[in-house]
Amino acid sequence: QVQLVESGGGLVQTGDSLRLSCVATGRTFNIYSMAWFRQTPGKEREFVAGISWTGSGITHADFAKGRFTISKDNAKSTVYLQMDSLKPEDTATYYCAANGLIFRPQHQQNYEFDYWGQGTQVTVSS
Repeated sequence: QVQLVESGGGLVQTGDSLRLSCVATGRTFNIYSMAWFRQTPGKEREFVAGISWTGSGITHADFAKGRFTISKDNAKSTVYLQMDSLKPEDTATYYCAANGLIFRPQHQQNYEFDYWGQGTQVTVSS
């Protein structure tokens, strides 16, 4: 099994930055891709960004380009999401996800990911 633990969420103001972290433990040799999703009440979970296990492949959702950056520290088996210029509409629970599929930029659906963290809340006040 793979365990994912997110951290770094919090309450910030419009324009502030946050960096989310996700540590992967367990059978990490099963992981080929990781991603960040976000969800607000009453809405479907939304893809934010994805990265290959080696860090060589990266993709971001259109709304995230230019403000959010996904990265990975291979030595720490940790994926980060740097979020800059935060807006109130970025308020959501952010989830880390992983799967055993070879990284493809088009892998952006919930059902394509097998492992999920518990989520970390990000709240952006206006």
